[in-house]
Amino acid sequence: MRVAIVHDWLTGMRGGERVLEAMLTLYPAAEIFTLVHVPGAASPAIEQRPIHTSFIDRITRTRFRPLLPLFPLALRGLRPEGFDVVLSSSHCVAKSVRVPPGVPHLCYCHTPMRYVWDQYDAYFGPGRAPLMTRLAMRALAPLLRSWDAKTADRPTRFVANSQHVRARIRRHYNREAAVLYPPVDVQRFRPAAARDDFYLIVSALVPYKRIDLAVAAFNGLGRPLLIVGEGPERTSLERAAGPHVAFAGHVPDGQVEAYMAKCRAFVMPGEEDFGIAVVEAQAAGAPVIAYARGGALETVRGDATGASIGADATGVFFTEPSPDSLARAVRALDGAALDTAAIVDNAQRFAPDRFLAGLRAEIDEVLA
Repeated sequence: MRVAIVHDWLTGMRGGERVLEAMLTLYPAAEIFTLVHVPGAASPAIEQRPIHTSFIDRITRTRFRPLLPLFPLALRGLRPEGFDVVLSSSHCVAKSVRVPPGVPHLCYCHTPMRYVWDQYDAYFGPGRAPLMTRLAMRALAPLLRSWDAKTADRPTRFVANSQHVRARIRRHYNREAAVLYPPVDVQRFRPAAARDDFYLIVSALVPYKRIDLAVAAFNGLGRPLLIVGEGPERTSLERAAGPHVAFAGHVPDGQVEAYMAKCRAFVMPGEEDFGIAVVEAQAAGAPVIAYARGGALETVRGDATGASIGADATGVFFTEPSPDSLARAVRALDGAALDTAAIVDNAQRFAPDRFLAGLRAEIDEVLA
């Protein structure tokens, strides 16, 4: 069976690329279609496949995000023809790819296009982008929303990566979706014999992740916070950071595993669609401090009101997107005696074999 996989862009290894990698374990001969590909940025399993790109790849491979209004046009140039089935791994426009009539298209949706829907203010609100960009997006965003909604009928079937995203798909696309949690390689992680006195974030440094909340909170707390990851927000975050906040940039997977095994707690300050890093941290035995919205409510066990910490909790929630609310959750964790074995066990719910079995069943159904 000839399989095409459409992925928004290949510029690094984040959660979406881990899902793509898992898809390739089911279909190792699949061909990949994507807007932009930075050679060598993805894993060998991805890089060794035929990769077809759009005209944006010929314009720029580093500063392509400002070309968001051109993405629908660029997608038209990606034509997965001659395949028996098309899979899309979509958080932006991949779900809208045109496929030949009669060819089934299964969309694994990480989220509807966050830039113009739920996370618009995080990217284009006051102070989040230059004035001219905000003015341009004020005019263009309604057009992009309209296009995104109108092309939601192109996939034969939607599969959401969480109940949270399933609700978004229903709200924005008026489509139903099955839920299949993404694969997390939990076996890579082991708790250390003892935990060190630092808190950890592993994240792309982009607006909706709300790393700025964590920087402000830990500036006030005077506690050590290590931030691993790169992104366009890094310069502004470093300017805002006090002496207790350190930036490690991109580090190898083995170093991430070591940080997660030893950190006092893992911090997720923004609203995630799912949050693979949160599951990885729990696989390493780290308790989680998370904003009580989005995917964290499905991956972390705890009181979503932030009022108490139960015996089976794997983390602490904060309820307001503010530094003070986050700081209160950090302090609440101080007196909690969380069970490391229970934290590790919670992560096992998201092991790759469950994803692969579920994806295979979904593909069989769409083919039938």
